Amino acid sequence: MNLGALVSESRNPETMDLDSLSTTELVECFNRQDAQVADAVRATLPDVAKAVDAAAGALRAGGRIIYMGAGTSGRLGVLDASECPPTFGVPHGKVIGLIAGGPGALLKAVEGAEDDPALGKADLQNLSLTAQDLVVGLAASGRTPYVIGGLEYAARVGCTTVAVSCNPASPIAALADIAISPVVGPEALTGSTRLKSGTAQKMVLNMISTGAMVKWGKVWQNLMVDMQATNVKLVDRACRMVMEATGAPRDEAQAVLAQTGNDVKPAILMILSGVDAATARSRLEQHNGFLRAALAHH
Repeated sequence: MNLGALVSESRNPETMDLDSLSTTELVECFNRQDAQVADAVRATLPDVAKAVDAAAGALRAGGRIIYMGAGTSGRLGVLDASECPPTFGVPHGKVIGLIAGGPGALLKAVEGAEDDPALGKADLQNLSLTAQDLVVGLAASGRTPYVIGGLEYAARVGCTTVAVSCNPASPIAALADIAISPVVGPEALTGSTRLKSGTAQKMVLNMISTGAMVKWGKVWQNLMVDMQATNVKLVDRACRMVMEATGAPRDEAQAVLAQTGNDVKPAILMILSGVDAATARSRLEQHNGFLRAALAHH
């Protein structure tokens, strides 16, 4: 296999003199490269939109969003998955990040783990994968065996599959139902795909998870109305959110949040619709958690 033929492994003619640049020139060089990432991602938006709809569909069907990758790609999936419970109030295990080599690989590289396709399959089997789940394979190179093994198994189970890679016409793109391939070009530091490729993958994951949660009723306007207020900063944010959404003064917002256990969504509904906490929760349940629909209820 000639990995040198991959765009992500090729040398960048614009960065051949990194070791002779001043510090200012060095960071300016990195920044010029990073500026190309958003345009590369923009070119993939039709495919990202398909992935958002597939992710929302999986959640509505009772399934999960499962990211899998090795190295930087795996860490980015774990990062995105771990942010979903506090941000959107979803249970742990609804969005999952798998990294080749297991959780220890988050902190320390596990040599060779990415080279075994059977590990990818085994990690999904350990999650009792079902056809309702969405599996998102992440690999900057687009040819990581761990991810290929996982995507092949997911397809056999009947899952919708997504591939995110930074090389055109990659093996994982060919395997997946939906292929997202932002081609960011050669890295500033040859082959260091934690740079532009990692940034592109992070941008794509941000859109997939946030977009799916919007479509699943976890957002009203642009407010994260299902977030879990688990610390002082977030309790204050919950209060400000209720104040902004309803125009209520702080003391009223705090009093209503005290009745909902700091749950923002029913608090907003209570104030805007003039109902008690139990009615607010019941009405939200009737409308599958969508606050906009619950507010329109007569």
